[in-house]
Amino acid sequence: MRSTTALRIARQYADAVSDKDFATVTGLFADDIVWHQPGDNRFSGSHRGTAAIGEMFGGMMTVTEGTFALEPTTEPMANGSLVAVPVHFSAVRDGVEMGMNGVDLLRIEGERIAEVWLFSAGQQGEDEFWGNA
Repeated sequence: MRSTTALRIARQYADAVSDKDFATVTGLFADDIVWHQPGDNRFSGSHRGTAAIGEMFGGMMTVTEGTFALEPTTEPMANGSLVAVPVHFSAVRDGVEMGMNGVDLLRIEGERIAEVWLFSAGQQGEDEFWGNA
């Protein structure tokens, strides 16, 4: 895969997540996408398919009353079909604020995102924020 195609798709992903346009985000996904959410919290684990990932996004927006936000911090970086998107994400839940840097690593196949791995700068703090309820 050409890195230019992967970068274009990654930029579309980053813009759509930043705009909270989850319909566009999931429209970029392959039908059999796998999303690897890190940590040990209610949203952690591998989620398969757009429906499962949409449910996870919906849960995050519900428990944060729509305050969850993600912004790219620098331009995406590509190595073939892999693209690293440096991000800052934040949210407020039950009066507690969370904000930290991370990386969304996308594997692009064709014109679709086939797999996503997320990395958080402070996983323990993120786990505490999301909780297990």
